[in-house]
Amino acid sequence: MSKKHTEPACGPVVEEEIHLTLVELCQACRVSEEYVMSWVSEGVLEPIGEAPTEWRFAGQSLRRARLALSLTRDLELNPPGVALALDLLDEIAALQARLQRLGSAWPTK
Repeated sequence: MSKKHTEPACGPVVEEEIHLTLVELCQACRVSEEYVMSWVSEGVLEPIGEAPTEWRFAGQSLRRARLALSLTRDLELNPPGVALALDLLDEIAALQARLQRLGSAWPTK
């Protein structure tokens, strides 16, 4: 079995470069504005702008909103429960990344 040398992918992440309005985010997730507004009030989503008509959501908000919707529908969580679940998932991801960094920094024999 031969080993292939692979280069890491380089280039912009499209998700980070897009910005969605409230209406566009609602259409992309197929949710009402009330859902998104409740997630914003709980800190699940952090739009740029003062008023809902001015809000712009970064591309990563689309992934987070879809995850929030799944938690709402599948686990029947209310907005505060969604916020807590997402905070815990973020913490788990950060800990896993830290463990991975520590593991790769550990000398091997």
